[in-house]
Formats: sequence, structure tokens, C-alpha cells
Amino acid sequence: MTVTRDIEAPAQAVWDVLADGWFYATWVVGASRVRDVDHEWPAEGARIHHSVGVWPTVLSDTTHVVRCTEPTELVLKARGWPVGEAKVVLTVTPGSDLSCTVAMAEDAVAGPGTLLPRPLRQLAIGPRNAEALRRLAYIAEGRHRERVAGR
Repeated sequence: MTVTRDIEAPAQAVWDVLADGWFYATWVVGASRVRDVDHEWPAEGARIHHSVGVWPTVLSDTTHVVRCTEPTELVLKARGWPVGEAKVVLTVTPGSDLSCTVAMAEDAVAGPGTLLPRPLRQLAIGPRNAEALRRLAYIAEGRHRERVAGR
């Protein structure tokens, strides 16, 4: 399932958030903290070292870049063992100079998560990704407003 959101900020403002790995836990639902970000992020192969879950059951894992086409596409392999791994495709489509549309598609690719039929997996993934795009929009729109205001 692909979830989309129109964002009232230029595509570059959204890309700037995606390209800053330290924001990952702010917009990704379920990520509780970022422990480290490879200096090359978001280049292909670069990783974010993150944790998922709520204390005290926090698990540490990584997400790495499968493909990066700046500033329009970021393909990630997100790990969250023991649940498994997911492929995440983020696409940023410019609209006007002040807006864009972001699409997010995700599905399990390894581990126990793949045992559920795809339609059932998507029932959980879709709403989570809608919230992730809402968070991403708030960050990008807020940062863009601050830049325009000269703060």
C-alpha cells in the first residue's frame, strides 16, 4: 500500500529532513532514538543506527539506504528484529514552488512479518505510514516557515 500526503513546503525542504538522519526517530513511527548516522547518509549503503520500541523493551538495529536519487527518491531497508525487515520507498514529487507530494510504500521483506498475508500486513502498515508522513510534513513545513521568516 502506498500512502501519500501533500506537503506545504518545497520538495527540497522535505528532502532536507530525509537527508538528515538525525531526524529519523522524529518522523518514523516506532523508532525511539537514533544512536548514530553514517557520514555518507543518505548515499547508497549508508546506515542509521536506531532503536525501536518503548523503554524498557527497546531493541537496537539499523536502516540502510538501498537507493538514493536526490531529491526525489529514497529506498530504505529498515531492520527491526525480531519482527523482521521492511523495504520502504519514499518518493518526493515537486508541486508548485511551495508544495510537494510525498508517497511512502512499505512492506515486510524478511522475518516473521512476512508470515502474515500481505493484506493483513498492510492494515497495520498503512495507518503507521500515514502518521509518519504527517510527522515528516510538520517538520518540513515548520523548518520552511522558519527559513522564510529569516529565523
